[in-house]
Amino acid sequence: MLLEQAMNAYDYDALRIKPQFELTVGQVNALVNELASYHDLYSAYFRQASQAAYSYQYLSGLLDPAIARKSAENIALETLGTESVRAMQSFLGGSQRSEQALIAEHRVQTGLTLGRKEGILILDGSDIPKQGDASVGVKRQWCGQLGKTANCQAGVFLGYSSTAGYTLLDKRLYMPAEWFTPAYAAKRYQCHVPATLGFQTKNELAWAMIEALVQADTLPVRWLTMDEAFGKDTHLLDRIDRETSCYYFAEVPSNTQLWLAAPAPYVPQPAGRGRPGTQPRLVPAAQTVATIATQLPAAAWQIHALRQATKGFLIAQMATVRIFPARNGLPGNACWLVLRRNPTDPTDLHYFISNAPPDIPVEELVYVASMRWPIEIIFEQAKQLLGLNEYETRTWLGWHHHMAHVILAFGFLARTQAIFRTDAPALTLPQVVDLLKSVLPKPTFDACAALALLRYKQARIACAKIPHYKMQKVKINHYIVVT
Repeated sequence: MLLEQAMNAYDYDALRIKPQFELTVGQVNALVNELASYHDLYSAYFRQASQAAYSYQYLSGLLDPAIARKSAENIALETLGTESVRAMQSFLGGSQRSEQALIAEHRVQTGLTLGRKEGILILDGSDIPKQGDASVGVKRQWCGQLGKTANCQAGVFLGYSSTAGYTLLDKRLYMPAEWFTPAYAAKRYQCHVPATLGFQTKNELAWAMIEALVQADTLPVRWLTMDEAFGKDTHLLDRIDRETSCYYFAEVPSNTQLWLAAPAPYVPQPAGRGRPGTQPRLVPAAQTVATIATQLPAAAWQIHALRQATKGFLIAQMATVRIFPARNGLPGNACWLVLRRNPTDPTDLHYFISNAPPDIPVEELVYVASMRWPIEIIFEQAKQLLGLNEYETRTWLGWHHHMAHVILAFGFLARTQAIFRTDAPALTLPQVVDLLKSVLPKPTFDACAALALLRYKQARIACAKIPHYKMQKVKINHYIVVT
């Protein structure tokens, strides 16, 4: 939609009216039963009733804003008491079970709640800084959260967005190649890394999630968006084009090469003596997307209101061009090049390539260009509200079990928002958490519970000192021997 049309169509008087809000006390009190019913959908995927019970407590703990840090220890202390800490930690970090069945059921539930035929998959990575090097997959590598190379774990995630809402769908932990060398054998064993696991790039992990979703066919998807870390992988794009029914909308780097028209091959004629040429060349030569952006006439750029933000419209200048992307130096199938730049800063320019058909409305391309943003909101809310980055487990199993429950917790928030949309259309996911804060059961904290917690903390502190004293003793003995 053009900016002028959006501004004219917007009802500014509505800003002066309080948003519709007709939720009742009964609806809020029923949230506990809704959470139990929601978890019952997944209970059958646990081998034992005790695992299902710990899963429910862990899910409740992730959703409880009263728990400051969402580690297995803190959730157990706040929901079950000191005697359950070890059992909860064992459930999270040592329980031999696959969470893929939970993820598959979550895709089904997402389809029922948020599924729309114009649904959009969002592929992105999220990195979690780590202090030590004992956690599974940790390495000094690029950390997006910190904006620099640092010690971290790298995750690849798949999100889903539609007009009904957004949620996380799936996850994979990236294991650096070094972790599969003999030098890391002991760490692999300590972190319970499966013996059959082999190295996979982040893009291969991304495709595994996409392939699982396509094969399940339980969630309607029309678009697949990604940043340039994935978009520059032409093999991944071609595989999506060939093996799925959705259109990709991929951000690409500024040096991506393409043609505005299908080039014609020719064999250069000899200029004089010498062997005649046999290697065909293409005319015209390929250009970069950055070069094409500078050559477009002013009339090619249109101002669009992409979406409503918290402080007004997000506006951008957009241009669309049919192109032929380079594939191993040769032209590939015709695609769309979509350019987006900041009206107040022309150097803030982003490039996207899409395999959408030539007759697709430009308005839909503009719409999809604005729909990568939910993944940033998803990561922010999953970290701030659900403790996505607050786990304290070091194992392969622990990382995957924690992330699976974060995904389920996010799914419950999105589900609740959808259920309450008629009575509270402006309800946000953080506000759903505020409602949960008032109804999630709180453990009794009397004098006996306080003494038990104090004993637990003092014993834990005492145990934590032992390895430090041992290390200090080793250093002192070494100093005595050397001197």
